[in-house]
Amino acid sequence: MTTPDALQADQGFEDYRLPYTVVPHRYELTLSPDLDAATFRGEARIEIEVLEPVERIVMNALELEVGDSSLALGWASKGDDTETADSFSLGVEIDDASQRVAYLAPSEDLPAGCYTLSSSFAGVLNDKLCGFYRSVFTDESGVERVIATTQFEDTDARRAFPCFDEPDRKAVFSVSLDAPAGMLAISNGPEIGVEDLGDGRRRVRFGDTIPMSTYLVAFVVGPLEATPPVDVDGVALRVVHLPGKGHLTGPALEVATHALGFFADYFGLPYPGTKLDLAALPDFASGAMENLGCVTFREAILLADPDRTARVELERLAEVVEHELAHMWFGDLVTMKWWNGIWLNEAFATFMALCCEDDYRPEWQVFGSFARGKGAALAVDGLHATRPIEYPVRRPDEAAAMFDVLTYEKGASVLWMVEQYLGRERFRAGVRRYLAAHAYGNTETHDLWDAIEAQAGDVPIRAIMDSWIFQGGYPLVSATAALDDDGSELVELTQAPFSYLAEPLPDVTSSGTSRPVSAIGSDWLVPVLVAPAGREKAERILLTSMPAKVAAGAAPLVVNAGGAGFYRIHYDVQLRTALLAELESLRPLERYNLTADSWATCLAEHSTLTEFFDLLVRLAGETDPHVWSVVIGALGLIDLLAPDEQRERLAAFARELLSPQLARIGWEPRADEDEQTPVLRAALITALGILGGDREVAVRCHAIFDADNAGTAPVEPDIASAVLAVVAHGAGQSELDAILSRYRRPQDPVDEVRHLGALGRLSDVGLAGQVHELCLTEIRSQNAPYLLSTMLGSRSIGPATWRFVVDHFEQMLERFPDSSIHRMLEGVTGLAQVDDSGRALHAEEVHTFLAGKIEGGRRRLVAQSLERLEINVRFARRLRTELDSALPRPAVLST
Repeated sequence: MTTPDALQADQGFEDYRLPYTVVPHRYELTLSPDLDAATFRGEARIEIEVLEPVERIVMNALELEVGDSSLALGWASKGDDTETADSFSLGVEIDDASQRVAYLAPSEDLPAGCYTLSSSFAGVLNDKLCGFYRSVFTDESGVERVIATTQFEDTDARRAFPCFDEPDRKAVFSVSLDAPAGMLAISNGPEIGVEDLGDGRRRVRFGDTIPMSTYLVAFVVGPLEATPPVDVDGVALRVVHLPGKGHLTGPALEVATHALGFFADYFGLPYPGTKLDLAALPDFASGAMENLGCVTFREAILLADPDRTARVELERLAEVVEHELAHMWFGDLVTMKWWNGIWLNEAFATFMALCCEDDYRPEWQVFGSFARGKGAALAVDGLHATRPIEYPVRRPDEAAAMFDVLTYEKGASVLWMVEQYLGRERFRAGVRRYLAAHAYGNTETHDLWDAIEAQAGDVPIRAIMDSWIFQGGYPLVSATAALDDDGSELVELTQAPFSYLAEPLPDVTSSGTSRPVSAIGSDWLVPVLVAPAGREKAERILLTSMPAKVAAGAAPLVVNAGGAGFYRIHYDVQLRTALLAELESLRPLERYNLTADSWATCLAEHSTLTEFFDLLVRLAGETDPHVWSVVIGALGLIDLLAPDEQRERLAAFARELLSPQLARIGWEPRADEDEQTPVLRAALITALGILGGDREVAVRCHAIFDADNAGTAPVEPDIASAVLAVVAHGAGQSELDAILSRYRRPQDPVDEVRHLGALGRLSDVGLAGQVHELCLTEIRSQNAPYLLSTMLGSRSIGPATWRFVVDHFEQMLERFPDSSIHRMLEGVTGLAQVDDSGRALHAEEVHTFLAGKIEGGRRRLVAQSLERLEINVRFARRLRTELDSALPRPAVLST
């Protein structure tokens, strides 16, 4: 339809916000998907309240055909007879640019009052994994089957039905779905009735939801099965899955049962629904979605055979399930008013999942695992192209760009830091206070801080949190030995903004030009815990812009004691030397932070490569896999960027450093080993087989791979991905064919993902070319961008992968989900090699190509990748002058 100028000029259209003249109270939705034609039709009856006279009712709609529409006085939910009440037709005008539909009164302004708006609509089941979309799979008979399913967060409910698609326009939803006979239909509420439509379809009616936001509505129709319900304190819990996969649902049911009880106790409130379906889908853009009562997941995350699944894979399953169930309270029951606050929903769910998982399996030490996620956030937040955790959101694409590592991992890290500083009980009391006060409503971020501060005694929670969420970046806390006036020994703490580069880069991602601006702030209120090495009892210090002084004792002082702080530490030579002498007395997270901070300050040129290697040679007794993950990651980047003539020396160093660790723990699991050992074993095998070029490791991996494929000896699950990585790295055509064959006919969804991931480890350019083509055809669009990202980061196949991306970029934009393009481009950070003169071989081309390619909110995410590329180019130039002298000689390790 042609859009009149009046619609474009309506209140709120320029800033994408709907007018507040009309509010929804209840939706009755009937959706009828045609799975074969990939279309749907629907009817909506929306109970609205007009707050003041209006000439039009403005709602959201996108890619919908809106048909006959009418308005009747009254609400059926209040007992009004809206069926026989006088009604009148409404005119319809659509503006695709602003994603709006306006329903026009016939002549004069519509008076204030309660009305029921009825509207028919139709749309396409799209292939972009958003809105109401198709998910396709091939059944055991080789027949392609189709599922109609939804993904509405952040602003895609408007693709499925006309609605007030803003988080603070909460309403009750009553959903009916027309499903072909023999197919399952699920939605947010419990099934309350079924009507035979007489044409081979059934109309399934679902009970009313609590008042909730449109982005939480869900419906799924398709050839699916559900497990028998498990009663969890009155909540009917099921897992919905593809036919024949019911045997893979046990871990998810166990995790969810525990999580429902844990969160009800932690929050002091019961689960806010009557049933809970966990739906495993073949096609899903993100990991999972917290639709109230109908949580949707990637199949490979939710379904697992515990006898064939690695510990880290089970940990990931538990983490995602617990994250989504935390949202039932924090996000669904209590919701942010607008998308600037989405970080708190996601950050809190991330943090609460850690707390829940730590209760579920304390032996997993999940906060140690989370240190890696925190490290990823610190890496991004040290860029000038970072952002504040919370910032103004105006357009839908800006809301979409909020779903990043800063929202999830940095947000959760800051919450963890504050919880540890304040104390768990006071923190939880504040959270309970917040949820009780705002149940079924919407909040601003400060509402939570005020609730926690009310329980926090003398700790200024709101001031602390404001200093962390409204400015980007974080501090480098420097610890310096000093003397007090009386001559006693002190440690002085100061803070300064941390950044990898001294100055921001020009924004070449924009089609125009812009002045370089840094988003890194200054002067945080830093909750610091300090303790003598080897002791758990810590002293609290709130570090401001002024130096803080701490008395030094006999044992060296650990800053960021316990490891929960979201900042870097730089010790002076005296303090660092003392800590290194007591390394084994530090807790694992403290050793992790010492190693990670040493690496980060080296990259930022606050310390030397020699100093970093000096730390590595002291790690002979280290047993924590997360500490080793920092070491292996650092050596991997050095290998990616090192001059050719230095790579064999680096590989030899890696073998000498890591081989004793693998020899100590062995290839086979032992009955008495802890839960961290399998994680370390897999990391060591991968590093030695690829980075270290260890021939014995490669031969053994090939033997294990061959036996597994022959069916004579199944691979031990905890090392399966490591074995595949090593085999793929040295693969010829026969190995590639074997990996692809297993990917196409996997044992289960986890097995499929393992073999898909192995393709990113190829080192042969010709074989990589075959995989490139599969990314545009066979490999699911939800997975291909991430595989290409891994391949971009490879020294051997990265340049060829970049060439492929450049040549097929428009095709990728069309095929891949919008939310995945910037994730694919993260791999360009590996294209940082330089020649003997220090000239970057690929970086300039990358910058030039991406100029103007990405618009909207996600442009900043690409700018972050380009800044990381420049950091790596600078580091590659340093390696040409520093690596030879910094690499320890063999005698250093042997002694």
